[in-house]
Amino acid sequence: NSAMDGYALLAADVHAATADRPVQLRVIGEVAAGSMGSVTLASGTCIRIATGAPLPPGADAVVPVEATTPCSADGSALGERGRDASGPLPPICAVHEAVRPGNAIRRRGEDIRAGATVLPPGTVLHAPAISLAAGVGSATVTVHRRPRVAVLATGDEVRPAGAPLGAAGIPDANGPGLRAMAIAAGADVIDLGIAHDELGDVLTRLRRGLAEADIIVVSGGVSVGPYDVVKLAFDTIGRMDLWRVAVQPGKPFAFGLAARTAGEGTVLLFGLPGNPVSSFVTFELFVRPAIRRLAGQPRIYRPTDRGVLLDPASTAPGRRAYLRVRAERDAGGTPLRDAQGRVQLRLAGGQGSHMLGALATADALAVVPEEVEVSPAGAEVELCWLDA
Repeated sequence: NSAMDGYALLAADVHAATADRPVQLRVIGEVAAGSMGSVTLASGTCIRIATGAPLPPGADAVVPVEATTPCSADGSALGERGRDASGPLPPICAVHEAVRPGNAIRRRGEDIRAGATVLPPGTVLHAPAISLAAGVGSATVTVHRRPRVAVLATGDEVRPAGAPLGAAGIPDANGPGLRAMAIAAGADVIDLGIAHDELGDVLTRLRRGLAEADIIVVSGGVSVGPYDVVKLAFDTIGRMDLWRVAVQPGKPFAFGLAARTAGEGTVLLFGLPGNPVSSFVTFELFVRPAIRRLAGQPRIYRPTDRGVLLDPASTAPGRRAYLRVRAERDAGGTPLRDAQGRVQLRLAGGQGSHMLGALATADALAVVPEEVEVSPAGAEVELCWLDA
């Protein structure tokens, strides 16, 4: 079809046309968008055509209306050159420029060919993808729904952010942070609130999650203290398959399964440490990939890279460490790399599992193997980007 408003013609007829010496063609009809023309074009003639209208038989090019002048039957101009292609059909069209065959023509199949895969499985349906699906005539597509993730914070000391703390309270950083992370990973979120360190309260909230969610994420209550009741709660509503992982921060991590109470299926149970940085890291390592898998995302894990530490760091032996780091960047925001292509990394701040300030400024995690206790400045590390 035509890529612009103008006149369909044979390119050979106007090969000698210039601004001062136009070629005059007889106008034998017009084609509007949404209709098929009934006239076959022959040499010495042209057909007025609208953007999107099918190219009439016999034509091999379209000249834009800006390069034409409408003329009367005796060849005198009826208006100014390049006026819009509206109004009565002129008897003659003067063409002021040569065009090549195929000019201003959209070829059948040049964008999407018949039989091609339009949207492969795992494609996120953002606006261009939806436009493409509709543009090839698909009224519906089969999708993965967003996983539903229920988030529960625990702890007698935990208060909603903004609430009075009293002498012994701390603000709930984990609940809001984990909900934001789940949404960013592609989930719909259910807020189960803040539970007391009491089995009955935890169970009541978990059972609500079993009725509504695909994944339940609990922060706190999975360590070995006298008030850590989440492991027992997991065993009560389902089964706990894993407890403790050899990572730093985030050792007291729990995972289990429970039957969905509304319909068939299994709910994944994740128990994260109460310290906010540990909670963040274990969510990144274990919960985020599960959300993305359930959502049908083709890329499950964060992109990795190579980095080099500019600051020394000490880590616990026997545990894989995830340091919160910040890439050195140039004035345009591009990460700086050394001659080996490694990203230049600074520790984002204190590496304690309670230190949210460093976490908030980090744009990556530097991975230190289990056997390494001291990483001097200049040590190479695997890099896991957090902003991609």
